[in-house]
Amino acid sequence: MRDPLSVLTEAFTSFLFGKVETTRPPVRTSTGQAQAVYLPTAAPGLGDSGVIIGREVYSGKGYIYDPFQLYGQQLPAPHWLVLGESGNGKSALEKTYVLRQLRFKDRQVVVLDAQGEDGVGEWNLIAEELGITPIRLDPTAALNHGIRLNPLDPAITTTGQLALLRTIIEVAMGHGLDERAGFALKVAHSYVNETITDRQPVLSDIVDQLRHPEPESAESMNVAIDDVRAWGLDVALVLDRLVDGDLRGMFDGPTTVGIDLDAPLIVFDLSHIDRNSIAMPILMAIVGVWLEHTWIRPDRKKRIFLVEEAWHIINSPFVAQLFQRLLKFGRRLGLSFVAVVHHLSDVVDGAAAKEAAAILKMASTRTIYAQKADEARATGRVLGLPRWAVEIIPTLTPGIAVWDVNGNVQVVKHLVTETERPLVFTDRAMTESASDLADDALRAAELEAEQRAAAFVEQHLGDSESTVA
Repeated sequence: MRDPLSVLTEAFTSFLFGKVETTRPPVRTSTGQAQAVYLPTAAPGLGDSGVIIGREVYSGKGYIYDPFQLYGQQLPAPHWLVLGESGNGKSALEKTYVLRQLRFKDRQVVVLDAQGEDGVGEWNLIAEELGITPIRLDPTAALNHGIRLNPLDPAITTTGQLALLRTIIEVAMGHGLDERAGFALKVAHSYVNETITDRQPVLSDIVDQLRHPEPESAESMNVAIDDVRAWGLDVALVLDRLVDGDLRGMFDGPTTVGIDLDAPLIVFDLSHIDRNSIAMPILMAIVGVWLEHTWIRPDRKKRIFLVEEAWHIINSPFVAQLFQRLLKFGRRLGLSFVAVVHHLSDVVDGAAAKEAAAILKMASTRTIYAQKADEARATGRVLGLPRWAVEIIPTLTPGIAVWDVNGNVQVVKHLVTETERPLVFTDRAMTESASDLADDALRAAELEAEQRAAAFVEQHLGDSESTVA
């Protein structure tokens, strides 16, 4: 029974103020908002083993990444795609990543350096710091006994040599070989390998045999010798470009002795080759296959193969097919392939869309720097990014990127140490003359950009999450 005094007090209060009931609506929030408020419940990181990339923008946690540590349970493949407009920090990320990986004694890195300044590749400073001489592929220097890589190197299997020769010809011609041309090439290659035993066969041997086929080749197919010669004429003309044309000197002789394939860092300097010419995908095909057969071995080392301007690979169906095999074998042999591309639209809408999709599918890690809004939407559709990540990509400032590691999506600020800074930034002419005041202003602007990005993420993370009571 209620206390009479309480009943009297309640009646008196109701008489003075009226009967008022205070109702409290249920608290509703999204998991994304909860993660932003309660950091211990935020999305898990990638572990604490590997190299430090920087910090997560919205949580402030350190961001550590290593494809070899994550492979298996968290990563189905160790390959990595880096996307973004120029000037947003891709080069700095690549270089610090390699430098930090090389601190592990079981790591080895090959870089195809397709960009350069001051007459040398972008990786020249890092190579000098590590006491390494880049392998500079330059037609002019090659004529004066420069570096040569032989597509017919005995270290490459006979099958690999023939596949590489077909790729070189198909890339240069822009279409696949027909059966007759393919037969002429196969016969010439077989004859050269069988008859030349006292030295390395070279491309000029193939060209000579195509121009002057043996009668036995025609007899085996019951055709006239002139027919075999006609079938191989276009093939000979294409290969002649590597022997006596604008690409002569780099691939028309025995492989240069003394190339150190055991060095921790191997840099192929392609900066003297026109990036927009047909020569670039040909070079990448030859270097890729040569490395596959001479560098990758079933030992305990973990290898990283980093390719700048990688759209030359992904956008060519013939070169992409060679690299698909390399990537598949790489998982078994401890190889992580890193492809650096400016625009995904350069490759997914081209003639090699099928091959490009296959290579992109193998890249379980994707890092996307700032892009224009329409490009970001196209990238998001191809890579299957969440809506909030697509919306934030156009707002990213240099050094900040969206990382998608097999579905674990974070916004990460890449951090560069003072020791690394002079080695990794390519705009040295600008930074060397900057005053301390300008540096302070830049750091303040970067901090403000980080805060804006963090606020944006906290506001929009919940958009793609389901709400809970």
